[in-house]
Amino acid sequence: MRLRNRLARSSMMTSPLEIKDGSGGASDEGTAETISEINEAVKRFIDRNEAETKALKVQLAAEKKRVDALEKKSNRPNLGSDVAPNNKIDPAALALERKAMAAFVRSDGNGDLSEVKAMSVSTDPDGGYLVLPQRSSVMTTRLYEESPVRRLARNVTMTTGDAFEEPFDIDNVEAIWVGEKQARPETDSPKLGLLNIPLQEVYANPKATQKLLDTSYIDIGAWLDGKINDRFARSDAESFVSGDGINRPRGFLNYDTTTENDFDRAWGKLQYIKTGAATAFAAVSPGDVLRDLVWSLRAPYRKNAVFLMNSLTASVIDKFKNGTGDYIWRDGMTAGAPPILCGYPVEIDENMPALGANTYPIAFGNFALGYTIPERPGLKMLRDPFTDKPNVFFYAYRRVGGGVSNFDAIKLLKCEA
Repeated sequence: MRLRNRLARSSMMTSPLEIKDGSGGASDEGTAETISEINEAVKRFIDRNEAETKALKVQLAAEKKRVDALEKKSNRPNLGSDVAPNNKIDPAALALERKAMAAFVRSDGNGDLSEVKAMSVSTDPDGGYLVLPQRSSVMTTRLYEESPVRRLARNVTMTTGDAFEEPFDIDNVEAIWVGEKQARPETDSPKLGLLNIPLQEVYANPKATQKLLDTSYIDIGAWLDGKINDRFARSDAESFVSGDGINRPRGFLNYDTTTENDFDRAWGKLQYIKTGAATAFAAVSPGDVLRDLVWSLRAPYRKNAVFLMNSLTASVIDKFKNGTGDYIWRDGMTAGAPPILCGYPVEIDENMPALGANTYPIAFGNFALGYTIPERPGLKMLRDPFTDKPNVFFYAYRRVGGGVSNFDAIKLLKCEA
């Protein structure tokens, strides 16, 4: 509005003042000089006003261009941190991210990633790094395929801190029946503990020659995906089962064990059932110990419970028969469904130990209640073309932890007479 008013006023003054013919003599000459000065002042004002108007128009055009760019960007498909539900991958989004990754690995660490919306790109003293949400979802899918524990356990996403902490109640509140007029003394209070699962760092450092990166005949983004996914998946899967907890997650087979029942054993120990033989199953009725294992898990935990074993152990149990000669192992009724043993699904994890002296070849439990995996989201990647010329290293790392969170929710079978 101000601009319009200024333009309107200036339009009224575009014509210089005219001198009317008269007989004023000297006074007419003075008047003409004054009017000439006024005309010059008006002209200077008009020139300045036109210059300012032109500058304002340039500013408005630039602002409109910026707003149009923002609107265009906001209408692009979202490739941000909100990955599709159930880890569904958007093929188009993944293709864009891999293209951006290829540009990143072929550049000096600050590849042109402008066409990927909401992709976190920055630099630090060690070089460039980036976070690719769709690629991270692909990695998560690969981790789930490699490690059933990852899929079965409780997964916790952490945005701050270096450890997951959670209070837990290992006792019950005392309750006493009383008569109408009896005294009500203080009852015992429950004991509380604190679960602490530290985040550990895992990294992969694949390398490629500069010539390979400069050559366009391979999909460098997909190649790097495969390298990093495979290393992280194998590392996680092994650690969640047997990790010692030193600079890596602590696997559920790395805790103290005992034959004592729930409420009888000390917290922090897992209960195990004996197979009845030193290195394998008992010769007579070998499947009975599997039923003992099932019933050792209390009713609140049996819902959603599963068996966990490797393929060699499964091949042995697959031949067990009951008293009527029927196999106790039941194959899945539909494609992709897990086999059933004693009424519960069986998950195959090749990181579980085989039958042998003092080993724990089978676990049975509700892993969503019994095992917790905290993790910092995202993957950080650094490009290092300097350490080993002409090779280029791609140092990628993430932080993840793991530990038993409820020692009543997981039971083990041990090869022991």
